Amino acid sequence: MKSGIHPSYTERATITCGCGAVITTGSTRSEMNIDVCANCHPFYTGKKKRIDATGRVDRFEKLSKKSEGLRPTTRSKREKLAEKSKKKAEKTATPSSLKK
Repeated sequence: MKSGIHPSYTERATITCGCGAVITTGSTRSEMNIDVCANCHPFYTGKKKRIDATGRVDRFEKLSKKSEGLRPTTRSKREKLAEKSKKKAEKTATPSSLKK
């Protein structure tokens, strides 16, 4: 192994979580900041918690509630085909006064 290329190992590195928990471990970095740890992660605590920094979940819920009333009614395939053939018949049928 080459000497002088490996980072120095610190026996007492501190990891600080967003919830306030402090963990001491060994690492090549002396201090680390994390967002979620075993003390506050929903999988380990059993509590449902949303982490949404940009508000995308709230925006999605707001838009979905708004669009519920705007959804068009669904039509059956037969109704769609009947409309299509009716439009086609109107388009091809020309009044006798326009024919020359």
